[in-house]
Amino acid sequence: MRRLLLFSGLVGALASCTTASESTTSTKPDRDPVAHSTIVECILYDGMTKTSPQLVTVTAGTEVQITDTVDYYFMKARVVKDGKTYSGYLQRQCFGK
Repeated sequence: MRRLLLFSGLVGALASCTTASESTTSTKPDRDPVAHSTIVECILYDGMTKTSPQLVTVTAGTEVQITDTVDYYFMKARVVKDGKTYSGYLQRQCFGK
């Protein structure tokens, strides 16, 4: 009898794990790019330091897509300039509050 209860408890636990993983609702927010305009001239860097290689200079008023807020100083961004798409890191100071 004890083994039967243990077995049925194990089957119930496995079934609940399977059901939870098949759920279609997600608690994670969508991470779609968000368009913002720069307020000053900025540099799109290849890395998250000012000594990283510079990809392109972004003029004030340029619309960029923020794809991730990486850390306190930099944000991952996508910029389209002269028909080319560049992905890199912009300083947060490029945008208003």
